[in-house]
Amino acid sequence: MNIRKLGKTGYEVSEIGLGTWQLGESFGALNDETANDILKTARSLDVNFWDTADVYGGGQSETRIGAFKDKKGVFVATKLGRNGDIFPNKTGYNRKNVKLSLAGSLKRLGVETLDLAQLHTIPTAVLEDGEIFNIMDDLRDEGMMRHYGASVENVEEAQICLKAEGVSTLQIIFNLFRQDYITEVFPEAIKRNVGIIVRLPLASGLLSGKWTKDTQFAPTDHRNFNRDGEKFNVGETFSGLPFETGVALADQLKQMAPKYPLSQFALRWILDQPAVATIIAGVTRPDQLRANVEATKRDPVEPALVEELSAWYQDKVRPAIRGRI
Repeated sequence: MNIRKLGKTGYEVSEIGLGTWQLGESFGALNDETANDILKTARSLDVNFWDTADVYGGGQSETRIGAFKDKKGVFVATKLGRNGDIFPNKTGYNRKNVKLSLAGSLKRLGVETLDLAQLHTIPTAVLEDGEIFNIMDDLRDEGMMRHYGASVENVEEAQICLKAEGVSTLQIIFNLFRQDYITEVFPEAIKRNVGIIVRLPLASGLLSGKWTKDTQFAPTDHRNFNRDGEKFNVGETFSGLPFETGVALADQLKQMAPKYPLSQFALRWILDQPAVATIIAGVTRPDQLRANVEATKRDPVEPALVEELSAWYQDKVRPAIRGRI
């Protein structure tokens, strides 16, 4: 497994990480045995960066990670700010509530100090106010976390967070269907030594290239109940594209990409970005994680194709994205 430095944290993390939204059963039911098998597979493949959040399954994802015994050398990142009991209607971002939220994560993960705590897509206005960064600075200095960062929804929020000295990492929605960060964020992130964590690299699975417009998802799957942004930010599901549009665009990509799995091509394209430290693709089966790791062995995308993909994005994809990019 190739490793990269995660910005100013200094952590040496695997290029392919593990997103664990699914361990909270946000993609449908996933039993303890399968969850444990996914974590075991991550260890066997040297996937040493695991991302979770306090709200994934109401803490289930953190609890499952906390119960897993073989975590030596693994960096676990969690997130805070979406727990409705502590931050009702995305309000109450004060020191008391932030500390309460972090304390819950510490308990569920079974650690004394968090490796990385990330603000979890909290309101833009709270980021603009800036006090939340002072709170995180203080709680980091108290020892609740070693480093902190932010998971954001769009370019504007990323730019705000980059101005905060204490921010060590940015987690962003970045993939072949979301390319604006290349010019709008990455140069400044490199300048400030802020590590980039990529989530939704396959646009909720669209970039697997395996679906048709008739594909159906379980009622408990966010790709069903949030496909048009009914429950949370529309960009978190299919990168903001209408499902049928996304399927058609993925079919176009298959004609442009090399003749190996589209999912691996999509990951390879991301890995070619120097600013990117790690990619946290969620998986519901161990074999999916193995396939993701195979992307690190693919050759870099040819420069001419990179230019073609950029033009295709601007012309065909970007106009169809809903919500702020």
